Amino acid sequence: MTVQQELLYTKDHEWAKVDGDAATVGITFYAQEQLGEIVFVELPKVGKDFGVHKEMAVVESSKAASDVYCPVAGKVTEVNSQLESKPELINEDCYGQGWICKLKIADKKSLQGLMDAKKYEDYLKTL
Repeated sequence: MTVQQELLYTKDHEWAKVDGDAATVGITFYAQEQLGEIVFVELPKVGKDFGVHKEMAVVESSKAASDVYCPVAGKVTEVNSQLESKPELINEDCYGQGWICKLKIADKKSLQGLMDAKKYEDYLKTL
């Protein structure tokens, strides 16, 4: 299973790559593997504010639909519009071209609830 060392993770299998007061967000390798072939992504709206753990997007696969929760409090500054026509990018490259959105972090304290790669790997062993 692939876990990227430089990212932060949630127990709901979202990841955040933090760069200053910005965060790029997506779902983890584990999440996309559990979902199977992703066929549709409902992206959040640019400019929308989300609190921690609020539903911000939906990923649908041949198996199920799954909510994507916001890992940090922030405002959406950009969405990966490529996913509208190529949702399978999440399966192919969940930590790269399969990112879902970018946020301007509203509250840096909200990062404290995230796991580093080691803690996330340990968490995965309990599932």
